[in-house]
Amino acid sequence: MSYSKDFTVAICGGGLCGLACAVALSRAGISVTVFEASSFSQEAGAGVGLGPNAVRALKGLGIFDAILARSDQPEPIPRLFGFVSAKDPHDSIFSYETKCDHPVALAIYRPAFLDAVVELLDPSIIRFGKRCTSINVSKDGKHVMHFADSTTHETDLIIGADGIRSVARRFVIGELAKDPLIYPNTAAYRGLVPTEDLRRAGVQTELTGRPLCFLGLDKHMICFPIKGATVINIVVFLSDYDKPPQSELPYPWVESVSQEELKEHCKDWGHDPKIILDHLKNPSKWSIHALDPLQNYVRDKVVLVGDASHAMLPHLGAGAGQGFEDVFVLVQLLTHPRTEKSNLSNVLARYNDVRPPRANDVLRASARAGRLYDSFRTPEQDKTRLQTKLSGIWEDVWSYDLHKDVTTSFETLHRLHVF
Repeated sequence: MSYSKDFTVAICGGGLCGLACAVALSRAGISVTVFEASSFSQEAGAGVGLGPNAVRALKGLGIFDAILARSDQPEPIPRLFGFVSAKDPHDSIFSYETKCDHPVALAIYRPAFLDAVVELLDPSIIRFGKRCTSINVSKDGKHVMHFADSTTHETDLIIGADGIRSVARRFVIGELAKDPLIYPNTAAYRGLVPTEDLRRAGVQTELTGRPLCFLGLDKHMICFPIKGATVINIVVFLSDYDKPPQSELPYPWVESVSQEELKEHCKDWGHDPKIILDHLKNPSKWSIHALDPLQNYVRDKVVLVGDASHAMLPHLGAGAGQGFEDVFVLVQLLTHPRTEKSNLSNVLARYNDVRPPRANDVLRASARAGRLYDSFRTPEQDKTRLQTKLSGIWEDVWSYDLHKDVTTSFETLHRLHVF
């Protein structure tokens, strides 16, 4: 088979970003192989929220229509949050409005996303059950991936899409560097409850329209409708802001806990949240992890995308979108007609110019948003302050001009006579 480029690409990780990248590169005629640690049939996970910037990136990659067809939405729709008090009488604190031109979003179950994208790929380019354990550079300049089954793979370029516990990141930052993975003392309790059960039990707050954030002190609850509003997806976040972020990580990352544990944490909340938690029979507790900001996503010809480079707290629903922005910019650079093996280092340097500043801005904004949601005492004390602080918190995330970054990168490559 003939390829459009004189270099080969290996993608470490077959999750959301890895598969999206593989589709776009293979369609452009680039030799690409995906190595995924798990068996695809074992993939699991929660819902994925795709904001307007993520939708634009996926459209630019040419895969949005396939993803939309697998979702339970006929089309992307605005998903603007409402914020209410978790205490009685559940006063409305703020209803988010946006100046974004096309504020449409999509929510999709992670396995449905993966099913949609994997169908766009030649099955022969995906290798399942291949857990990468280390990366090094050979004497002839090739990058070598080492796997748990004692096999290796040589390639010209490695894209590290292997998530928050990334092996590729260890190569990029160096073996002696401090691990940026932290536990910021935040736990998320998740569950699903039928909408009708909550109505019959007497919940008065409307849960089938806007997604809602019930505001509290050191905790908040997100409720958003799924499956045609017949089910409410519930996530309660509890944070301990008195402790510094920890480098010693809790284990397990996900565990089943008792309903009583969660209710005890939220006993000061009002009527509706208490009914909702009464119906959350078997919550799962997720210890949320994140990264300290990385200044570099590239070393040699290994480049990071997605959670491998900027795993963030989920309080703006922006993590997946930043990964797809990474993939869009990287694909634009790698598929440019003048990109070739001899100038890959220069091309990757342009990616490293534009992506860490942008993604780290969103990472920090996500952490600030969580603190904001968790700072509510009473409407009298906090309503005006929160209205001011919450206004516009998604604008920089949703309205970012990704094409400008690509254009700037191309202009720099031309100015440096790389192109």
